[in-house]
Amino acid sequence: MPLGAHMSIAGGMDQAVWRGQKAGCETIQVFVKNANRWKAKDLTEKDISDFQQALKETGIEPVVGHNSYLINLASPDEDLWLKSLEAMIDEVERCSSLGIPYLVLHPGAHSEAGEEVGLARITHALNEIIKRSEGSQLMLLLETTAGQGSVLGGRFEHLAELISNCYYPERLGVCLDTCHIFAAGYDLRTAEACEKTFQEFDEIIGLEKLKAIHINDCKGELGSHLDRHEHIGMGQIGLEGFRWIVNNPQLKPLPMLLETPKGPDLKEDIDNLSLLRSLIEEY
Repeated sequence: MPLGAHMSIAGGMDQAVWRGQKAGCETIQVFVKNANRWKAKDLTEKDISDFQQALKETGIEPVVGHNSYLINLASPDEDLWLKSLEAMIDEVERCSSLGIPYLVLHPGAHSEAGEEVGLARITHALNEIIKRSEGSQLMLLLETTAGQGSVLGGRFEHLAELISNCYYPERLGVCLDTCHIFAAGYDLRTAEACEKTFQEFDEIIGLEKLKAIHINDCKGELGSHLDRHEHIGMGQIGLEGFRWIVNNPQLKPLPMLLETPKGPDLKEDIDNLSLLRSLIEEY
């Protein structure tokens, strides 16, 4: 089972890989550019070769990309939507150059235009992004959200609708964030609750579409719509739910990635990964 965490790309893409190795990651997630800026310098051949060499030396795989915070593919504002579309296409190209197989994206916020309008905007954007990257094998992973405000993706039905309405469903998958779905109202506190939640996911979206998991505890109560990540076992989900997740045979092959607070020494990642590994039952 590949366990890992989101790693900073400060100092270069390859530095994220070395940080991942230091923290004991088998898989990592990265931004492929500064997540708080629209524009970024082009990747050089050296950037790409250093990154791929670091992966080869560490054996870390897969790498999961994550889109930047500024992008909103559900926006009713035409300028922001077009800017978001172009930014996503740039990130897809970056992932393809780096050999990254997955790019996670937040579906977006409809900004009071209404769910159906927002979902239609996202579908239009996804079709355009995939059409303009036809040669790429990259899979876009729609992330489950806490459903705060006008943010879409807080219900499994939202993601199912986006996948079924896309012209290229084979290029779409899902990244499930445990903190987000718990905050959105899907219980994960017990083995029985996990069973029910993942069965619901399977019935609405299909487990075969699940390609990655953001494995985070949640500061907020069940159904609070509070998107605040907490260290494993220190939030409202608790260890029983995580024990079920890391031992479920259908989930075991998936990259499971921490997105919990940490300092530069990565101690928190090391501790969280160690705790998750201690929950795995050997057969």
